Amino acid sequence: MRDLKIPEQRHPEKAHRQDNAQPKKPSWIRVKAPGGKGYADTRKIMRDNNLVTVCEEAGCPNVGECWSQGHATMMIMGEICTRGCTFCNIATGKPDTLDAFEPGRVAHAVEKLGLNHVVITSVDRDDLNDGGAEHFAQTIRAVRHRSPKTTIEILTPDFLKCEPSVLEVVVESRPDVFNHNLETVPGLYPEVRPGARYFHSLRLLQRVKDLDPSIFTKSGIMVGLGEDEQAVRQVMDDMRAADIDFLTIGQYLQPTPKHHRVDRFVTPDEFAAYEKAAFGKGFLMVSATPLTRSSYHAGDDFARLREARNKKLGLA
Repeated sequence: MRDLKIPEQRHPEKAHRQDNAQPKKPSWIRVKAPGGKGYADTRKIMRDNNLVTVCEEAGCPNVGECWSQGHATMMIMGEICTRGCTFCNIATGKPDTLDAFEPGRVAHAVEKLGLNHVVITSVDRDDLNDGGAEHFAQTIRAVRHRSPKTTIEILTPDFLKCEPSVLEVVVESRPDVFNHNLETVPGLYPEVRPGARYFHSLRLLQRVKDLDPSIFTKSGIMVGLGEDEQAVRQVMDDMRAADIDFLTIGQYLQPTPKHHRVDRFVTPDEFAAYEKAAFGKGFLMVSATPLTRSSYHAGDDFARLREARNKKLGLA
């Protein structure tokens, strides 16, 4: 496995941040080191197709488990982001030009892995007029062509600096799930997600539903950044007002001393309480555990999500 640490020179804005001590993880956070045949096979397919994965770039703690099952979240449009969020381990800087052949390579990898459900995400591309919307659409179409039975979940940037019409390009390509993460409570945006706008992200997800109500919408936040319970519950209410179907909540883990500090480790019991509250507010699907990530067990969760909507509509 390659070194997951991003070279410091590719993060010039992080050099000016003060170091934050990285606290010892509690027992419920620790995971086994990745390895085994399934992991190696998935890694080879990613390398053979010259694909970037958020699993590696973001240092996901679940990479060993997911890759051993052949599940990898592919990150399109390169590995350099135009934003500098203080929680994120993905490199910040000037991205390369788009690779016109990438959608086809993603589709080939999905077919090779035999995925029933795939998650495709990207870096932020504020340097592009459409934020990468057409590239997302081309990737979705390529996967549909090679693997028509595979359900597709996308995790997109916020398209903040683009014309509103670019969202239509992505929606018209008909992903099964449109995910965009709010990441944290609005009060922490200035220090955690300074390049984004909380209510813009909410409106983005609401517009997806307005454009195509059949597409599931999904969003997630991290806890342990300094938020309080009341703020988390308010985010739940805001999401439901935007008709978001699926909520994920996971523990923030500090990638390096230059990143935002971990305020505390939220206990499994607290996560269970958040999950109960979220279902009570009307979400069709909720995943709230310390190790929850946007794409963790995404295929199984999608099946439950679809079942929940069918039940709600009286079709189950």
